[in-house]
Amino acid sequence: MPFVIAVLAAAVLFGTTGTSQALGPEGTTPFTVGGVRLVIGGTALAALTAAAAWLRRRRNPGAARPRATARPVGLMALTAVCLTVYQPLFFLGTSLNGVAVGTVIALGSSPVIAGVIEGVLHRRLPSGIWMSATALATVGVVLLGVGGGGEVAADPVGVLGSIGAGASFAVLAVAQRRLLDDGWHPFTVVGSMGGGSAVLAIPFLFAGDLSWLGEPRGVVMALWLGLATVPVAYALFTGGLGGLSAAAAATLTLGEPLTASGLGLAVLHEQLAPLAIAGLVVLGAGLALLARGSRAPRDPEPFAVEG
Repeated sequence: MPFVIAVLAAAVLFGTTGTSQALGPEGTTPFTVGGVRLVIGGTALAALTAAAAWLRRRRNPGAARPRATARPVGLMALTAVCLTVYQPLFFLGTSLNGVAVGTVIALGSSPVIAGVIEGVLHRRLPSGIWMSATALATVGVVLLGVGGGGEVAADPVGVLGSIGAGASFAVLAVAQRRLLDDGWHPFTVVGSMGGGSAVLAIPFLFAGDLSWLGEPRGVVMALWLGLATVPVAYALFTGGLGGLSAAAAATLTLGEPLTASGLGLAVLHEQLAPLAIAGLVVLGAGLALLARGSRAPRDPEPFAVEG
């Protein structure tokens, strides 16, 4: 259960990103906001990892550590690339289709993609709990997406951006799960992702005007996105992933659309149709089913929820 709580807490923090951008100053773009978020957050993650590694060496200098062969290095690089690509794609989707709809499409596609990837890698069918919970949550996502757009049709470019963000997050979760299975410490996994993404995101800073950073609202937005939604959120997510399959963790991150939709309604005054409200309820039921399944005894199959 603690693993589930950690991932859900991360999802709540993730769910504040679209609203934070919407409340930010004028002149922001998906590339500049994503770049600033990663440069700040990725650097903080790398620093956190270095500090944690130093403490581990001080406490247990003779502890065995996994070898940095081509496979783990490649997987760590892949997580950095996925996190970097995720940023502009996610913010593109929310900027074109609204926070609620953009977040729902991005996170709604992620569990299914993660489940397919893990199914291919492990050559096993997912557990009954995961299939039931994900099916229920997906229905909720569809209802929320259909009802969340009001009378305005979804922008196709925004939809593609959101789906691309969902795919990036799914690949990131699967790669991190493999690294944890190979014995890598969660802080090492998340720190390498953060440090690599910070370097890769530097070109984003030159993709638009950064004068908004000179405004108080811009500074607050950058610090919140860079610190709360990257080092804190991804440390929680990766720690929770240690006791869950990537598919289960991706399904639990559907708590992000719940948060984003709630903030969109309460803070941004976005309108949701009754059908979308029903979608929120169904989505919440799917997450509750998956969380309840985490109390079951540990299942050796890769899709079983462990907690």
